[in-house]
Amino acid sequence: MRAVGLTALALCASTQIIAAGLVIHAVRQDGSPLPGAVVTAESLSPTLGPALAPAAPMKAIMDQLNLAFVPDVLVVPVHSSVQFPNSDAIGHQVYSFSSARKFQLPLYRGKPYPPVQFDEPGVVTLGCNIHDNMIAYIVVTTAPFFGRTDARGEWSAPNVPNGQYRLRLWHPLLNESQEVERLVQVTAERDVVELKLTKHLRPAPLKGRPNSWDY
Repeated sequence: MRAVGLTALALCASTQIIAAGLVIHAVRQDGSPLPGAVVTAESLSPTLGPALAPAAPMKAIMDQLNLAFVPDVLVVPVHSSVQFPNSDAIGHQVYSFSSARKFQLPLYRGKPYPPVQFDEPGVVTLGCNIHDNMIAYIVVTTAPFFGRTDARGEWSAPNVPNGQYRLRLWHPLLNESQEVERLVQVTAERDVVELKLTKHLRPAPLKGRPNSWDY
């Protein structure tokens, strides 16, 4: 699953933006691919014009099916809204105690509550008060470019304007002592950047269920 946020650039007619493709390889400490990781590219100082604004807010959906959140990891721009329908035949009670967004949707089935707004960047951990084996994450970002790595640990964004960017990596099982990030200078050439972990991933909090980060 890939998602790339694109920001419109306001430029005068005589100005030309030079853009290139940005390719990220996320790897574990042993060099093997890290699938399902969230990658964001925050604009710091493009070659032309001011830093790029966050991607436009979106309306997203996180469903509940077969006692699981679908998708179990969602990446959205800041100020986006997410709706939480329940397609199961039994009731669920969605909640988050995360500082980036605290909320609770009392027990319900079928028709969802109004969408929940996410106005602060950060990682929001979701659960169900009825079923402890349900867990999901919403990553809210201010970056203009974002996505998730595929089975090869790769994520790419085309047409990234030249300039400096801060790359950040997040994974549900991340076990690093500090944030995984790197400053890069995007040029007119295709830039390939490696983001490597220094520690083993934490054990999965739930057993016996497939997750989107386990390809």
